[in-house]
Amino acid sequence: MSTASVPLPNWITYGLMPFLNLVVAFLISGVVVWFIGENPLEAVKLLLQGALGNGEGIGFTLYYATNFIFTGLSVAVAYHAGLFNIGSEGQAYVGGLGAALASLALDHYVPWYVTMPFAVIGAAIFGAAWALIPAWLQAKRGSHIVITTIMFNFIGAAMMVYLLVHVLIVPGKMAPETRVFLEGGQLPKLDWLIALFGGRLGAAPFNVSFLIALVMCVAVWLLIWRTKLGYEIRTLGASSTAAVYAGIPYVKTVIITMLISGGLAGMMALNPVLGASARLQVEFVGGAGFVGIAVSLMGRSHPLGIVLAAVLFGVLYQGGDALSFDMPKITRDMIVVIQGLVILFAGALEYLFRPAIVRVWQRFGKA
Repeated sequence: MSTASVPLPNWITYGLMPFLNLVVAFLISGVVVWFIGENPLEAVKLLLQGALGNGEGIGFTLYYATNFIFTGLSVAVAYHAGLFNIGSEGQAYVGGLGAALASLALDHYVPWYVTMPFAVIGAAIFGAAWALIPAWLQAKRGSHIVITTIMFNFIGAAMMVYLLVHVLIVPGKMAPETRVFLEGGQLPKLDWLIALFGGRLGAAPFNVSFLIALVMCVAVWLLIWRTKLGYEIRTLGASSTAAVYAGIPYVKTVIITMLISGGLAGMMALNPVLGASARLQVEFVGGAGFVGIAVSLMGRSHPLGIVLAAVLFGVLYQGGDALSFDMPKITRDMIVVIQGLVILFAGALEYLFRPAIVRVWQRFGKA
């Protein structure tokens, strides 16, 4: 029997294998750091101090993690249906338009907690709408979802630049961005949450969208594992032929799944647009859609795993900035290399150690 088909306990599949991949990625990163003349252990210490050493660092880490939770959930929902949504970047970008329009329309008249649900719905609808055409092309015409979604990233970016430069820009200003939202259109910071642990948030833009992301984790878990639609999504992902034979509507399931996936990606815009900058800007997504792919793979497309993986990448982002400041030899490009190694082992090489683990498990685990 092939090792790929041998069942393993969940603690191995969802715990041990990701941990081993992560350890190997950091060991290789340590070799790279040592090769350029720096102490790998000191680099790890500085990275962790920058990300988790004070309230402000934790705030920035969780701010980045919030982005990755949304995009990771987006990729995961589609992945459960056997669809590889590469378009979370563009869907989040367009979702920002929906969130911004809600804030621009309401911030003069109502407090933030009234604006927030409209912004959430607007971001989700716009993100879902950007996923609709690729979903329809996959379901009705057989166009591969990877090709169509990644192409829509470029189309969405061009459309957003046009809107910000020619339609939404503040008259008389050069910067391609909307006006700053009033307090009624901004998400408040979660400084009280950091204060509970004795820290100060400082300048970190850690905000209410983090709580929304956690709610979405619970919602996705309920959807995938506790509903009829979730069962149909998982069945389609396991075998589309068997799903159709069993009476599961292929076209309907693919389109609904991609709409949910796009909606989750669109909601990522709440964090930078309403929480951090309080305005819609060019390229605010900053690659979070692509990082979400690695987060989903490392988290095994499970909401809990996605949260943990998102925090890990948040540590790498925030700690990497601090590390490059304290160790000038470790440039921002070096941090990208480390992130790339984590993505490599969490994604492309995620089952690198499975054959060896299967042999050890078969020999000793069942004894």
